[in-house]
Amino acid sequence: MTRQLQLALVTTRPRRAVPGLGILDVSVTRMRVRPGDLDFYLHVNNGVYLQMMDVARSNLLADLGAVGLLRSARWYPVVAASTMTYRRSLQLGDRFEIRTRVLGWDERVVYLEQTFVRGEDPVARGLVAGRFLARSGERVPAPEVAALLGGGGSPQLPDDLMTWARSVDVAHRGG
Repeated sequence: MTRQLQLALVTTRPRRAVPGLGILDVSVTRMRVRPGDLDFYLHVNNGVYLQMMDVARSNLLADLGAVGLLRSARWYPVVAASTMTYRRSLQLGDRFEIRTRVLGWDERVVYLEQTFVRGEDPVARGLVAGRFLARSGERVPAPEVAALLGGGGSPQLPDDLMTWARSVDVAHRGG
């Protein structure tokens, strides 16, 4: 099954919510490297990491019990920006986890960290700035989404994250 099909499956048939999981808790998605994930050099292609992250973010929403809430509100998530750092290669047959967590939010976006871990070895880390849109096409303020998902105020966002968010022009501009 391609990662696109896997994403369609986890989006249309989400896994069950994890009782007690809060918006700032870690969601874990376990995967195994398949032949279709590999590039010419026989390690996971950089674009496939992004597809895997899509699956893990869908699982985070499922774990939070957010899928039905978002459908009722007629909101859906989109990626505004992302960046990756690679430390080690994943190769055919490797089992690994993607640990996804919300770092916080501003008026515009929700910031997530997605860490790929094989055993206890970090493999790659992605930062994602996600927005939510209404079916009408309008942007939904991130605090409204966080409130729907049980979050109060955002924790203090790390300086390095905000430097990145400003550099890719997704951070709230104030005012």
